Amino acid sequence: MSPSKIRFSELVSEQTRAEIFATVLTAGPISRTQLAQRLGLVPSSVTRMLPPLLEHDYLRESDTAPNGRGRPQKMLHVNPDKHLVVGLKIGPAQVSGVVTDMAANVLARAEQPLDDCTPQTALSAAASLTGRLLAEAPDATDRVLGLGVGVSGHVDSAAGICRYSSLLDWNKVDVAGPLMEATGLPVVVNNDVNTLVVAERWFGEGRDTDSFAVVTVGPGIGCGLLLDGSLFSGATGLAGELGHLPLDPAGPMCSCGRRGCLEALAGDRAVLRHLRDAGIACDTIAEAIDLARGASGAANTVARSAFAEAGTALGRGMAGMCNLLNLQKIIIAGEGAVAYDLFGPAMTAALEAQAFSTAASDCDIHVDPVRHDLWARGAACLVIRDAVGAAIS
Repeated sequence: MSPSKIRFSELVSEQTRAEIFATVLTAGPISRTQLAQRLGLVPSSVTRMLPPLLEHDYLRESDTAPNGRGRPQKMLHVNPDKHLVVGLKIGPAQVSGVVTDMAANVLARAEQPLDDCTPQTALSAAASLTGRLLAEAPDATDRVLGLGVGVSGHVDSAAGICRYSSLLDWNKVDVAGPLMEATGLPVVVNNDVNTLVVAERWFGEGRDTDSFAVVTVGPGIGCGLLLDGSLFSGATGLAGELGHLPLDPAGPMCSCGRRGCLEALAGDRAVLRHLRDAGIACDTIAEAIDLARGASGAANTVARSAFAEAGTALGRGMAGMCNLLNLQKIIIAGEGAVAYDLFGPAMTAALEAQAFSTAASDCDIHVDPVRHDLWARGAACLVIRDAVGAAIS
C-alpha cells in the first residue's frame, strides 16, 4: 500500500474515532449497537475503532440494565476525569476562558478585559487567564491536556497562525508559539466561529444535523461550516468568510479594505451608518436596538429600516451559501442575534427570494444568542477532538 493511501486510512480513522467519542459524549451512556446506528456505521467498524479509546481510558464500558430492568447490556460513556482542558476566545475587548473536563463540563470560567487588542496585549492576557483558570482546577498541573484558542478571521490551524483578522487588526500573528512558550501547554488554534460550530455540534442546535452553518452577526459577520459531519475549514483555514462575500462593488467600505462586502452591508457599523446618514445620533448598536423597539416616531422608523436593510443583505448572502452547499440548517448566533426580531423577517424574505429551487425550504433557521463561554467551551472541544483522534492512532 502506498504512503498516501496509508495516510488517508489513518486520517479516516482519526476522524471516525473523534466522531465516536463525540457521539458517546453527547448521547451516552450508549450501547455499541446504538452508537453504530447513530453514526451510520456497521457494528464491526465500531468494534474495530473502540479498543484504543477504551485502552487509553478515554471511554469506559459498564453493565447497565435498560430502564433499570431487564438483562444488563454494556454501555459506553466518557471518562470525564482523564484530563482537563482550557478553552479561550480572544475578542477585541476581552479574552474569555473556561476549564473543562474530558466530557466538556465547565469547571471554571473567567474573563479578562483588554486595554487594546494588539497581539502582545491579547496573548499576554490569554496566558495570564490560562494560569488563573488552572489555579481553580484540582491537580491541574498533572491533568491538563492542552489549550484551545478561538480567534476571528483567517486562521491557519495547522501552523497556529492568524493570517489576517480585520476585526482584531492582526496580520500574520503567531498565536500558538507565544502561548505554548508562556503556558507550557500544547496549543490548538482555530477560527472562533469554528469553535462555536463544534460546540453547537456537540451540545447545541447542531447535535443531530450533519450539514449546517453557524452565522454570527455583530461587529462582523462570521461563518463556520460543518459538512457531512466534519468541520470544514478549506485548504488553508479560509472557508466560511461569508462576511467578505462581495455583494455591491459600489457599496460602503468594509473593514477589510474592500467595498461592498456583506459585513459592510449587514454588520453593526452598517446599521449605525444608516442612522447617522438620516441625521440620528446613535453611538452603539444597543442604542439602535432601543430606538427600533421604542415608541413610534421618525427615529423608530429609521432604526427599523436600518435593521431591515441589514437583514436583507444578510439573507442574500445566506441564499448564496445555501445555493452552493444545500445546508440542512443555519444557526444565527453572536452578539447581534439578540436583535433577530428586527432583522430576521427581512433576512428570511431575502433568503427565500434569492435561493434556488428548494435551497431555502431545505434549510431550517435557528437562533442561538450564545454566551462567550460557549465559544471558549468549543475551543476546549477542539483540543479534546484532536487528542482523541490523533494521540491514540
